[in-house]
This record gives sequence, structure tokens and C-alpha cells, in this order.
Amino acid sequence: MGHNTVNLAALIGSRICHDLISPIGAINNGLELLGMTGAAANEGPELDLITESVDNASARIRFFRVAYGASSDQEIGRSEIVSVLNDVMRSSRLKVAWGPLDAQPRSMVRLAFLAIQCAETAMPYGGRLEVTCTDGKWMIHGKADKLNIDTALWRILDGADAEDSLAPAHVQFALLPAVAQDENRTPATSIGDQDIKISF
Repeated sequence: MGHNTVNLAALIGSRICHDLISPIGAINNGLELLGMTGAAANEGPELDLITESVDNASARIRFFRVAYGASSDQEIGRSEIVSVLNDVMRSSRLKVAWGPLDAQPRSMVRLAFLAIQCAETAMPYGGRLEVTCTDGKWMIHGKADKLNIDTALWRILDGADAEDSLAPAHVQFALLPAVAQDENRTPATSIGDQDIKISF
């Protein structure tokens, strides 16, 4: 995947997220107004389902905006990063602990978010992910009682070419090495019986 292709994909991702966040936000505002006026007081679980779905969509768009959007040297504060991760993982059995205490460059957070998505595919039964950065070296460390490793996907992170049949749900495996290369970094992986590591 060439540099221009990665940049074009990132711009497309940014555009989609930018265009979707406004209508999702408008729906959320409408739900809040309904709640304030009491018009939805007797709606029952239907309104709760809509609210939950809107919150979930908003969280995913915020996450995707960083992971798949255009990169930059702009920094993202820890509180914003933790908020995005908490929201997107709220209904998941997977918990993410974000270690860095200070703001981080958007480009590095993007790599970390892509790595989180890669690790997530190996942890369908839940577990814990820890994200750390020590002396500029990033580590995403996943621990779970049971892992489900698709070795073909994980070989992509170690330098193998992505197959043309790569599923959309696994695009992060092809994108992470390409984006990392643009940042002069190379992903490395380690897989154990109950833990996985992605570093860059």
C-alpha cells in the first residue's frame, strides 16, 4: 500500500466521519430535548434503545476518526483519548487501560488505536488491553483467558503482504504497517498462550 493510497484512504475516512458526526449529534440533541420536555416519559425501552444506539454510533465515529482519519502532529489530550476508549468499549467485554499520562501526537494515537483493533480481533471473549509508551516505544499488551489467533492476519503485521481477499473487518491489519512505515516505525508482535503484544 503506497504512501499516496494511505493518505487518500485517510482523507476518505476523515470525510466520512466528519459528515456522520453532525447528524448523529443532532439525533442525540433531539433525544435530550424530548427528555427535558417530558414528551418521551412514557416511551419505555424504545427510547433507551435509540439513545444507546446513538451513543454507540457516536463513540465509534470518534474512534474511527482517529484510527482511520488523516494524521497530523496535533496532540490529543489524555482525557479525550480515555473518553473515546471508555465510550467505544462500554458494551464490550474488552477493557482498555491507557497508560500515557500526557498528551500524545495524533499520529501515535492513530497507530495505537489501529493496534487496539488488531488485538481486539484476537480477544472475542474479552480481556484487558494495556497501552504504554516508554521512551517513545509503544506497546499494546493484551491479556485474556482465551485467545483466537488468525495467524494469516498476524503475519501481515510482521511484514507479510495482505491478501486481496482481506475482509473489511480486518483492514486494520493492512493499514497499521503502512501507516507505521510513514512514521518510520515497524510493528512487531509477540503471541503467547494468554497474551499478545504489538509494539512499534
